[in-house]
Amino acid sequence: MTSATDSPPPATVRLIATDLDGTLLRDDKTVSDRTVAALAAAEEAGIEVFFVTGRPARWMDVVSDHVHGHGLAICANGAAVADLHAGGKLIEVRPLERAIALDVVRSLRAAAPGTTFAVELATGIHYEPDYPPFHLDPGATVAVAEKLLHEESPGTGVPVLKLLAHHAELAPDDFLALARTTAGDRASFTRSSPTALLEISGPGVSKASTLELCCAERGISPAEVVAFGDMPNDVEMLSWAGTSYAMGNAHPAALAAASGRTTTNGEDGVAVVIERIIAERRASGTER
Repeated sequence: MTSATDSPPPATVRLIATDLDGTLLRDDKTVSDRTVAALAAAEEAGIEVFFVTGRPARWMDVVSDHVHGHGLAICANGAAVADLHAGGKLIEVRPLERAIALDVVRSLRAAAPGTTFAVELATGIHYEPDYPPFHLDPGATVAVAEKLLHEESPGTGVPVLKLLAHHAELAPDDFLALARTTAGDRASFTRSSPTALLEISGPGVSKASTLELCCAERGISPAEVVAFGDMPNDVEMLSWAGTSYAMGNAHPAALAAASGRTTTNGEDGVAVVIERIIAERRASGTER
């Protein structure tokens, strides 16, 4: 693995895909002035920027003022594409089928007693009584997962974007490994929290697979993409992109998946790389 300062950026960069928490955002959940300037410079140079995050669209206000051009963001680990120019309206959804989610709930309850669940719908999150509460979502329904996932008529309910599973005692990576062994053939499992909190999506749904679809619509190849991330939910994206950087604060799985490494999120690691890409463009005379 090479660092941001000793590995040249690819000759052609058409799209930058960046995670938010632990990557683009500082630990206080702000975007630094340096990063804001770097994002604007990338767009000015003709490079599209996609925010690719585990966050739901309703939590994207932290970066909505920094979206240029297309205005799109990939949310909920690839389960939704949102238009931030339209207030986070979902324009594409890749749902987790409720029957599959119920099956996963039953499997994890048996494999890891004490697991509690939350259900992230296209309209908001709902959770079980013992699940760590979401203070940002005061209107959530509190009920057992089986009730939250039930619908009177199949196909009539609001789409499920992802299922969340929390365990108070298991180590985060151990819980992820157990879940993948238990039900990995039925859904996609990942995590981005420092706690034992799993994020469960439909089969084949990930940041990478939805990013690939968005790039295909634009005629952009993986070789023309530079990606940034820090946690296991970024691994597929870091592996898929032609050039990728794990943050200096990244989880070992992200470090292993990336082709390069930049500085920490607190040191504006994404901006460091973007500035170099822009500088290389100017030096070669290829800037738009």
